[in-house]
Amino acid sequence: MQFSNPFELLIAVILSAQCTDKQVNKTTNSLFKKYKTPQDFAALSQDQLADEIKGCGLYRNKSLHIIKTCKILTERYGGRVPGNFVDLQALPGVGRKTANVVLNLAFGQPTFPVDTHIYRVARRLGLSFGNTPRMVEKNITDLIPVAERGIWHHRLIHFGRNVCTARNPNCADCIVAQYCLKVKKT
Repeated sequence: MQFSNPFELLIAVILSAQCTDKQVNKTTNSLFKKYKTPQDFAALSQDQLADEIKGCGLYRNKSLHIIKTCKILTERYGGRVPGNFVDLQALPGVGRKTANVVLNLAFGQPTFPVDTHIYRVARRLGLSFGNTPRMVEKNITDLIPVAERGIWHHRLIHFGRNVCTARNPNCADCIVAQYCLKVKKT
């Protein structure tokens, strides 16, 4: 995702739910030219913002969450994105993964966000047998040194998008196939 500050990242990650990074970047490219601050977004009606973000899907809920979040950022945090997990997760539209992404990318904290790719790859490779993203996060953070969490987060996402895909994993060309529980079953 493309962003130039913690606020833009927060909005982009909220928009990314059930949407590709490519579509989020396309949407935010025009959105951030028009609206630059939480105050700008808070002043919009839900219909106005929904029209701007339609391409990202779930636009009615996302527009409502973004406007409410921006009002809270303006009123409680002086227009700044909080840099701690509890305050971030209390914002509308911000769950565990979103809070971890913002803390990792905007604030350099050693969090490990678990998306669908990481969840799938971790379970296939036996890095975790957790049945929730939070359990997978715990298992992986126990394995990866704190200083390397950010890079491993991106590596596993890339691997999950390009090799270990959901429907047609490329097991024949996978460099870790020997460790894969899916391959061992076949």
